[in-house]
Amino acid sequence: MSRTNGAAPSEPSPGVGQYTPLFKRVAALNAAVVIGACVVTILVLSPGKIHSFAASEAIVLAAALLLVVVINLVLLRRALGPLEALTALARRVDLTRPGQRVPVGERGESEVSELATTFNEMLARLERERRDATRRVLAAQEGERLRIAQELHDEVGQTLTAVLLQLGRSARHAGPELEAQLLETQETARASLEDVRRISRELRPEALDDLGLASALVALTERFSQSAGLHVSRLIDRELPPLSEEAELVIYRVAQEALTNVARHAETDRAELALTSMNGDLVLSVTDEGCGFDPHHAEGGGLRGMRERAVLVGAQLAISRRHAGGTEVRLNVPVREDGE
Repeated sequence: MSRTNGAAPSEPSPGVGQYTPLFKRVAALNAAVVIGACVVTILVLSPGKIHSFAASEAIVLAAALLLVVVINLVLLRRALGPLEALTALARRVDLTRPGQRVPVGERGESEVSELATTFNEMLARLERERRDATRRVLAAQEGERLRIAQELHDEVGQTLTAVLLQLGRSARHAGPELEAQLLETQETARASLEDVRRISRELRPEALDDLGLASALVALTERFSQSAGLHVSRLIDRELPPLSEEAELVIYRVAQEALTNVARHAETDRAELALTSMNGDLVLSVTDEGCGFDPHHAEGGGLRGMRERAVLVGAQLAISRRHAGGTEVRLNVPVREDGE
């Protein structure tokens, strides 16, 4: 499937991870203070007993020191654990995969817990803002697609149709040699008209607006079969739950991008598209038996576009390598009773 055109994941910034963690520094400092305090206490309060220290007393003292150090480490780990988790999450967080949070205890337990809670709240706010911004951008994109599709259909399509009619009339009144040339030109214009109609359908699927999601997916798979030679077997539930227009468009665009990736990169002529209800979700699955997905490559624009669309409707997108070979794109769309 999407053998992405991205480069390898970006390298960490210089200096990252080259410092001693705060947990180790505080633990070492506390251990040094405890040991130093014990030594000073022995020297100041009982200087005459140093030479007469028994082995049992030394063992008891060492055990006490070890217990203090262990308790100190446990308490520090509990107090500073959220800070280390926050740092790790901040380095890898991706807003196209929402729901990533730092585990914290009770709010107000410590300044570190308060910082982790605030960071989680910031992530939630950023996810909402990104979702709203993405919705506006994609709505504007779909509006522009619709406008261009209508202009191609109404303006360019009608112009090419008129050219075809004029060429046909001219060919009927021309001599044999000129008639052959006009007919050849007419075929070229007809092919251009078909290309314009195909681009118009890809920009804005009329079947989705007029006939619904299931019919639009059937038309999509048939178009890939005709244009790309990709045989797509279908498994679509007869009765689909009600969905919002936005959710239907997200499912259609993800299916379109997934099949495009199969046709371009999978090195196979067979794929399968399934749309079924499962555990309260509507599940779209596009699978192939091609060369597989390389998880070590950074995701290209197509895959990130699918993830951004999925976020809009609260869906989960998973792209995985199949054990039998090939790739599976799986989109889980939560279904609400009102279809919103």
